[in-house]
Amino acid sequence: MSQNTVVADAVPSAAKKTADSGRRVARSRRLKIIGAQIVLAVLIIGSWQVLTATKVVDPFFYGQPSGIAKQLKNYFTEGNQATEFGSYYSQILTTMREAVLGFLLGTVGGIVIGVGLGVSPFMARVIGPYIKIFNAIPRIVLGSIFLVAFGLGQTPKILLAAVLVFFVVFFNAFQGVREVDRNVLNNARVLGASKLRIVKDVTLPSALTWIIASLHTAFGFAIVGAIVGEVLGAQSGLGLVISTAQNQFNPDGVFATMFVIAVITLIVEFLLTRLERRLLSWRPPSQSEAVAI
Repeated sequence: MSQNTVVADAVPSAAKKTADSGRRVARSRRLKIIGAQIVLAVLIIGSWQVLTATKVVDPFFYGQPSGIAKQLKNYFTEGNQATEFGSYYSQILTTMREAVLGFLLGTVGGIVIGVGLGVSPFMARVIGPYIKIFNAIPRIVLGSIFLVAFGLGQTPKILLAAVLVFFVVFFNAFQGVREVDRNVLNNARVLGASKLRIVKDVTLPSALTWIIASLHTAFGFAIVGAIVGEVLGAQSGLGLVISTAQNQFNPDGVFATMFVIAVITLIVEFLLTRLERRLLSWRPPSQSEAVAI
């Protein structure tokens, strides 16, 4: 066997060992992070339980982890008697429907208008001040306006969620378009690409990183919009469950529903992260992603 053959066989073997070692280190690091997160959760929940059980912290105002767990069990096992407005599952579905529809509406509007104004400096100058004025209106005021205009149904919650999502996505899409490499744009124009082709093949792919990044925050705002709208006035939904529990001085009910909302948001965040990795698989990982939590 020649020396060149030995060297050629050794190179892939060394690369494989390096890759395996890197995977083991990454797996070990993930396990350490998960372990630390579990320990932190146990410390927080355990301290909460002990402080409320010993009356150092008044459980009447702050509830107890054991009471929250019991409340969650009741919510999910008592069927239509779980709340005054029907089953707890139906309340979750109502809020999720409002949040998802508001998220989709706000995302589409934010991308279309953000990209449109980003590629048209003239229209950006004309419409920009009105967008800033609309953005300055307190969301709670918009919620009240939508409630008066559309009643207690799901429409005002969807619109409020859409407004909150719109501005998050819009500003990211707009800035993403403005950050597109001008040399790439000029080269595309020189090669005879039409404006529509440039937007489709150059501008949108370049701004996609900004847009996808905004979606992580946007869905949280969609949930907030739906919940706030339900607290202001609704016939069903998790916001109404929270409002009712608050009026009945039931902190366990408030925290239990907050926990459910947090779990839903984390699940959607996980799905959005998977979507981001699929859509941006061509992009090399950044340093911030390498140390992301």
